[in-house]
Amino acid sequence: MASYEFLAGCYDELTTDVKYAQWADYLEKHFARAGIGIHTVLDLACGTGSLTWELARRGYEMIGVDLSEEMLAQANEKGVEQEVAERPIFLHQSMDRLDLYGTIDACVCCLDSVNYVTRPALLRKAFERVHLFLMPGGMFIFDINTPEKLRGLDGQVFLDETEDTYCVWRAEYSKRRRICTYAMDLFCRTEDGLWERGEELHEEYAYEPDELEEMLRAAGFRKITRYGERIMRRPRAGEERIFFVARKEL
Repeated sequence: MASYEFLAGCYDELTTDVKYAQWADYLEKHFARAGIGIHTVLDLACGTGSLTWELARRGYEMIGVDLSEEMLAQANEKGVEQEVAERPIFLHQSMDRLDLYGTIDACVCCLDSVNYVTRPALLRKAFERVHLFLMPGGMFIFDINTPEKLRGLDGQVFLDETEDTYCVWRAEYSKRRRICTYAMDLFCRTEDGLWERGEELHEEYAYEPDELEEMLRAAGFRKITRYGERIMRRPRAGEERIFFVARKEL
């Protein structure tokens, strides 16, 4: 089963701890430093569109891109209950084949989505595509799970449970492949009250921050800065999530 094929239907219920408004607040702090007006924003690997819609409610012209058709279907369904000046556009594309209709002022790629690109060559292409569609002076913001965090997950078992969803997932880290694999067993309650079981396998690549910076520079980005987890300072030793902010030259 492809990643998110089953999980898409219960993803939001399992991630209620993700405070999208706080993520949007943090992104806007960086937007304010851009020196250019940030109006059109790409949410790369947008998933079910929670952050996309949050930014749309704040007045940004949003484009959401994701590889999972099931996740995009969930994102589109959210439009029924949203009051926004302009509805986001959702596109089914992979990062490395990003193809937009015009330029963007900023691109955000959140919740360690970059780690899910497990082939460095494809991530290099993705960075090049983002750079191509950014306006001069445009901003690219993304975060990663650090290698230290992914290595530390090896052998751990986690349980997420809600009234209608039950998820057990196990993590294994391969030092040779530099990949952390999450094996998930999911149980979701259907509309008729029955339980449906699904299995999914997810992988995250342990990118070193220095190699990501090299990829960004090779793609044409300049003024690359690293930050700690949703804070406006450089990361400290042992931080599990790092943010990158890269600019396209004016």
